[in-house]
Amino acid sequence: MTDLSAPRRLPLPPTLFALSLLLFISLLTAAAFGEIPLAPGAILHAIGHRFAPGFVTDSDAVTSGILFDLRLTRVLLAALVGAALAVAGVVLQGLTQNSLADPYTVGVSSGASVGAGIAVLLGVSGAGNGLGGSLLAFVAALLTMVLVFTLSRIGGRVHTAGFLLAGIVVGSFLWSVTTLLLTIAQNDQKEILSFLMGRFNEARWPYVALLFPLTFAGIALFTLAGRGLDAFAFGEETARSVGVDTERFKAGTLALSALLTAASVSVAGIIGFVGLIAPHVARALVGPPHRGLVPASALVGATLCVVSDLIARTVLPGSEIPVGVVTALLGAPFFALLLRRQIAA
Repeated sequence: MTDLSAPRRLPLPPTLFALSLLLFISLLTAAAFGEIPLAPGAILHAIGHRFAPGFVTDSDAVTSGILFDLRLTRVLLAALVGAALAVAGVVLQGLTQNSLADPYTVGVSSGASVGAGIAVLLGVSGAGNGLGGSLLAFVAALLTMVLVFTLSRIGGRVHTAGFLLAGIVVGSFLWSVTTLLLTIAQNDQKEILSFLMGRFNEARWPYVALLFPLTFAGIALFTLAGRGLDAFAFGEETARSVGVDTERFKAGTLALSALLTAASVSVAGIIGFVGLIAPHVARALVGPPHRGLVPASALVGATLCVVSDLIARTVLPGSEIPVGVVTALLGAPFFALLLRRQIAA
């Protein structure tokens, strides 16, 4: 159980400002690095000219093309995916009172994988300028979310533990289906594996347009719902005793967290451990109350994803490793440490 009476580690406003500054530096650095390096000053100048042409002189056409057609979509998508997964993670950990809960335990990632695999088999993954595969993955993830909710709803009530267990069962089954699709699609295995290991190299502005409102709506709503999440940290009965409509609260928060996960997975593939690591780092910085923890987790998750993607595309010159591999290498030891601490407690 989260100890909400524990003192806040650092003052909230300066910490959020510092995390925002760190994210900005990460975004600027990630946008600068690539096969053709871009100077940070040139990046800021190009952005200024694009959004305020009356106040900023014309920028270099090559810099603008590289920045807006390639780099900016990628780094912004990485930040949005990281923030969405982190927020989904902190909500699941709060509702379940389980510090090891992760967005992918709800099964929607496996559903998205099946959708992506079917899109490859049907030959529609590249339809709509590459949006076909992501759209089918998103629809499959939403259908999975509905199935998990249906299985966990007993007597008109959504049981939190049942929701997680249903997610694990459905996710395991759908993972087997994905393995079957991999076996069938022998000539297209690389495309499916790319989705399973996570990637931002196919980032597009429509993906950013999809995730931007969802992510910021999730951050805002969960921040406003912070008192309810704090009450759930002491158990569902305690939350009910202080006036929280627990059934509506659970259904709404679980649905939105699953939706954030579904949208993230559909555009970037499976990027593990971000939703596990970010809430714990943020909790160590600002403490357990969710009104500060939710935005802090979003900033940490966004920075983690941007930096991981930067490492993925620069650590091996001339090639790129899946970003999910980087987050797994960072997250697996972290998960082992958390598991050891939880067992010891």
